[in-house]
Amino acid sequence: MAETLEKSFRDEALGKAEHLLALACKRDLSIATAESCTGGLLAALLTDIPDCSHAFERGFVVYTPEAKSELLSIPLARIERFGVVSREIAEDMAQGTLRASHADIALSVTGFAGPGAPGDEEGLVHLACARRGMNIDHRENHFGPIGRAGIRRATIDVALDMLERAVEL
Repeated sequence: MAETLEKSFRDEALGKAEHLLALACKRDLSIATAESCTGGLLAALLTDIPDCSHAFERGFVVYTPEAKSELLSIPLARIERFGVVSREIAEDMAQGTLRASHADIALSVTGFAGPGAPGDEEGLVHLACARRGMNIDHRENHFGPIGRAGIRRATIDVALDMLERAVEL
């Protein structure tokens, strides 16, 4: 069976997500996500919160370069130039998510959640958060070889913090 968020972390993450969505609802803001290495876990978490469904607009799981290109309008040549796991592509993903949605805020994540090809840094994750009319917030994380579940948990935690910051701006 595929790894999922363990119960203790899930409970903590649900509490943070509930707080985030309550803030978004209060400010009448909506959120969209574009996820690669987290495979939709953030979107699933945000849709687990009752009474806040209007705060989460949509989510994209864009695991391959082709998906990033087709769904978020990122040219494949740009992905090849910068690498699928890079600041540039994370920021392009966030901007593409805003363009492809009606959301006010977009969070993107791209990274290596496990061992990859030679030269890929396990645990390297780039996140970008864009809010319409504002600068993009980017975070580069080096979580290290803590396993797929550990990297995903750490990434979700950072993503929730970034989204909360964007909602509070």
